[in-house]
Amino acid sequence: MPPSVVPSSVVPPPLVPVLEVGGSHVTAAAVDLDRARIADGTRRRLPLAPGIGPEDFLVALAETANGVLSAPALGARAVRDTWGIAVPGPFDYARGIARYHGVGKFASLNGLAVGELLTPRLNPRPAGLRFLNDASAFALGARHTVHTGSGRLVAVTLGTGIGSAFLDRGTIVEDDPRVPPEGRVDLLTVDSRPLEDTVSTRAMTTRYTDRTGRPVDGLRELTSLAAADITARDVITSALRALGKTLAPWLTAFEADTVVFGGSITAAWPLIGPPLYAGLTHHDPRLARLALSVRDDSEDQALLGAAVFAARAA
Repeated sequence: MPPSVVPSSVVPPPLVPVLEVGGSHVTAAAVDLDRARIADGTRRRLPLAPGIGPEDFLVALAETANGVLSAPALGARAVRDTWGIAVPGPFDYARGIARYHGVGKFASLNGLAVGELLTPRLNPRPAGLRFLNDASAFALGARHTVHTGSGRLVAVTLGTGIGSAFLDRGTIVEDDPRVPPEGRVDLLTVDSRPLEDTVSTRAMTTRYTDRTGRPVDGLRELTSLAAADITARDVITSALRALGKTLAPWLTAFEADTVVFGGSITAAWPLIGPPLYAGLTHHDPRLARLALSVRDDSEDQALLGAAVFAARAA
């Protein structure tokens, strides 16, 4: 009788360590790419104070990252030695240097060599850090999660400002006549003014206050008012219709088949979706064929996308 064959144990692939820097926080985690999810018990999050300085910024990133690497939940699970780090622009992603000249709360970080100064603070010291735009990370994460068959995917994040990324079969496209400069829709204009003067938290809340004399605390309050307040509804509708009209020619030029929206404002999608869709299709009725989807887990998608990006370096 032949001896029984005992199958060898399957060793799971290494997790990918990642950081995501937002406007008010930094989050770190270990990502299981095979399962397209954050590994249980590995997420760490710290606030970033307004006007944070270089040293405090680096301390926050290192503390968050090292908290992941020492997480008991990792057990004996292997972790890659290359980090994926999603950060907002403007940023020199290839060299890991902040370029936040005149950019609000991050202005004090302008010129900071984040990659060079963060590397020795991580334990164990990584082989490399791979930086990418936070909107690009969101796009890669969304594609990895639910849109693996998409040929040309465009991601747009809506919140304090507008972020965007254009993916052609999973490759980030930034220098191409089919996309806006650097792949950034925030560089586009409406009536000769920056798009974010029309579609952003600041723009919409300011417009509401100008029209009513009543201050409003962010988009969450503005969208909650819209159910009964015709002015709030009109402000939001006008802004999102303008966004649709501005995006439409670029979606047509890029021949996008999927558009994914993320960010804080997407919690009000039943309110913002119809005027956005109307703006898109008014420009080109063919855009009615676009697959539009909303992700309310933008942070998870950005962490996942940063892991996808880092793993490509392996």
